[in-house]
Amino acid sequence: MPWQRPDGRQHNQLRPHHFQRDFTSLPLSSVLTVSGNTQVLCTISIELGVPKFLVGTGTGWLTAEYRMLPNSTFPRQPRELMKLSGRTQEIQRLIGRSLRAAIDLTAIGERTISVDTDVLQADAGTRTAAITGSYVALASAIEKLIARGELERSPLITAIAAVSVGLIEGDAFLDLDYAEDVKADVDLNVIMNSNLELIEIQGTAESRSFNRSQLNQMLDLAEQGIKELLSAQNQVLITF
Repeated sequence: MPWQRPDGRQHNQLRPHHFQRDFTSLPLSSVLTVSGNTQVLCTISIELGVPKFLVGTGTGWLTAEYRMLPNSTFPRQPRELMKLSGRTQEIQRLIGRSLRAAIDLTAIGERTISVDTDVLQADAGTRTAAITGSYVALASAIEKLIARGELERSPLITAIAAVSVGLIEGDAFLDLDYAEDVKADVDLNVIMNSNLELIEIQGTAESRSFNRSQLNQMLDLAEQGIKELLSAQNQVLITF
């Protein structure tokens, strides 16, 4: 019998998702990103100055951090303090790479953009939600800098969104929740820009290999989902 999704969604259906801008008031911008039961707080701060390797170049930088709060999962996981896990380091590098693809860093001067993503509740797809929500937070921050007269024009060159896809019992499913993620034979994370060009693909055969045809099926599903996420990003940015 084909896999039946626990929440009753169709194989090509995203979880309910939304973005809440200015969720907190102290950062330059903040966005609560909700995808099903996954909730990620994405915040942006911008400071003058850049890493040493960029000093004097006139080019800015963007860096990202990712954390899962102790009670974002059950059972509670210990807070990462002095040493980050390999998973955390890998995810925050992915977020940084993805967001740097969205912006012309030569257009912001010698400033550093810090993207902080904190998982409040995890039900799979935390890295993709962090990327998608962080773009909304980044665009919101740029709007504010332009309004203040600190930037003459937007340095954004494209929107960025991300989604997960997986193979379960040979069939492709979009936007896996935790119950599906642990069941999946193949797990794929896809990041695209607003031209539907690929930024990054992370694919892993958890228990079974997959063929080119199945990869194409998953990429087609990812593209469909990312189109919807890009539309949702645009809607919240133009209606705020």
